[in-house]
Amino acid sequence: MPVQWLAMLTMLTDHLGYAFFPDERYLRVIGRIAFPIYCYFLVLGYQRTRNVRKYTIRLLIIAALSQLPFMYAFDITNLNVVCTLFISLLLMIAIDKLSLKYFPVSLLLILAVGWLADQLHMDYGMYGVLLVLVFRYTTGYWVIFAHLALTVVFVLFGGFSDIQIFSVLATALIAIHLQLYPKTKLYSPPRWIWRSFYPAHLAIIAIIRLVF
Repeated sequence: MPVQWLAMLTMLTDHLGYAFFPDERYLRVIGRIAFPIYCYFLVLGYQRTRNVRKYTIRLLIIAALSQLPFMYAFDITNLNVVCTLFISLLLMIAIDKLSLKYFPVSLLLILAVGWLADQLHMDYGMYGVLLVLVFRYTTGYWVIFAHLALTVVFVLFGGFSDIQIFSVLATALIAIHLQLYPKTKLYSPPRWIWRSFYPAHLAIIAIIRLVF
């Protein structure tokens, strides 16, 4: 099941809508599908990688390469979403090193990193950090309910748009597929496409906006 292709396609749809068709709300609705899939594969990559250090550095490079295209594509000064994924990865590494006996410290660290994501205006902010942790520490169909609860809280109290609720569909798709077909892979694109797509498509959008 080409879930990663779905993430890239829905993200592209969302970004084209944001950059060129801001009044077409349905494009932003479609785009809500992408981020949970990226969160899931961040966690999966962290769990399966044979070299956490290289995995972390690679993510940092993608974040750095994406920043200027991100700013020019959308005419904003926020930090791109890979920055959010990067600090979420660092947080998971730290939590795993602390272990359960230091749970209060881990909880404070989660709040601190979420606060930092908000203060630095990272895309999705604290919500993004917490959603990564939902995929890391929730299993089975519970991941759907955890994602839904998180999203409802941020829509009601965090200033998020109500369309963010549609992001739960992506989590439901992943959870149901894993329960029904646990031995099948969820991804198919070559690694170089998966890794380069985010900065590359942003660069193309930025060039189009600068030229036209």
